[in-house]
Amino acid sequence: MITGPSAKRVRIEGAELEVCGQCAKYGVEVQQPKKPALKRNVPGAKATPVVHHRRDAFDMMDGEIVDDYGERIRKARAARGMSQKDLALAVKEKEMLIKKIEKGDLIPEDDVRKKIEKELLIRLVDSPEDPIEKRRADQVKTTFGDLISIKRQP
Repeated sequence: MITGPSAKRVRIEGAELEVCGQCAKYGVEVQQPKKPALKRNVPGAKATPVVHHRRDAFDMMDGEIVDDYGERIRKARAARGMSQKDLALAVKEKEMLIKKIEKGDLIPEDDVRKKIEKELLIRLVDSPEDPIEKRRADQVKTTFGDLISIKRQP
């Protein structure tokens, strides 16, 4: 970990690291956390810091979400004669969240995805259902290193 003025905070494969300028190109720069905002509920009461947790949606999912998840949700909702507001009420989420998910601007978190799948009777995650496919996915794949034979001269 690098500290000092030249250090940059970057997200590399889901981990936030402080790295030098040269290594920063391997990730996405993350803004430095600001001082926590203070939440005041009752006048005269002690102020408590508001904690905002950063989440990576990919860390919370069971499998890989399909590319056309927004289109699938929109078609299934329309087929059932539901509006976005109806779907939001059925899954107990905000209508704006449903709109963003359908537009593809937001990947649904695992709990929201499951509620939408249950309500619309659809699947939004690609995962091998067949035990044979699962076994094949778990097997080790051949790499270039397995194919190359290095000859050393004595």
